[in-house]
Amino acid sequence: MENSIIQWLSTPGLTHFLIVSAILFSLGVMAILSKRNVIMVLMGVELILNSANINFIAFSRFTDLSLDGHMIGLFVIIVAAAEAAVALAIVLNAYNRFKTINLDDMSILKG
Repeated sequence: MENSIIQWLSTPGLTHFLIVSAILFSLGVMAILSKRNVIMVLMGVELILNSANINFIAFSRFTDLSLDGHMIGLFVIIVAAAEAAVALAIVLNAYNRFKTINLDDMSILKG
């Protein structure tokens, strides 16, 4: 039993990457739904984007899609970097206005 698990783990395949991606996606969704801190929510979004990247690159590696998955993965990384920059700017502005980064305390969106 132990030898078969060790042998299964020694040769990573598509299933391994899909399992890691599913775990990252689950952790990201759990962080978004359970945390009230804006920074933790942004980290959850980044985990979800990285799980998508793992899927794109794994399917590109283990199927006949050639470089398509790699290019989409690179595009997702660029979009995630831009999203993080914009989101952090929004968080800084919200902190200047509300003096907190707790989502429950920022429920008023008056201009």
